[in-house]
Amino acid sequence: MPKFGSASLAQLMTCHQDLQTIANEAIKYIDFSITEGHRGKEAQELAFAKGNTQLHYPHGNHNKLPSLAFDFAPFPVDWAEGFSNTERWCFVAGYIMLAAEILLAQGKITHRARWGGDWNRNDDTRDEHFRDRPHIELVPV
Repeated sequence: MPKFGSASLAQLMTCHQDLQTIANEAIKYIDFSITEGHRGKEAQELAFAKGNTQLHYPHGNHNKLPSLAFDFAPFPVDWAEGFSNTERWCFVAGYIMLAAEILLAQGKITHRARWGGDWNRNDDTRDEHFRDRPHIELVPV
């Protein structure tokens, strides 16, 4: 069974308990890393400058403490591949989102999750103008 390494766990500990619960359930079935949880001002502005977010500090869900978002990467991480292998990101996101829906239905979490590859949650990734495939965030139910 996959499990998080120390770097993933450290990032995950900066996140809201619902995100921790979701990630800890999903890791039982698919291997992935948590690459970022809470993001401070400098990191948020760098992410904005790179085009990885559309929000300045402190308006991003990563900027809350605990963080209302985490970024993930399919494991093993192939940074040379980047985000070009859409299928891998969609596959892992599907497991994470399924875990979130099951946990919500069971009453184990209190927020719904949203993936940055399908912001409007209509199961169609082609209609998104801003794709943030590594991103999972909490939204009110």
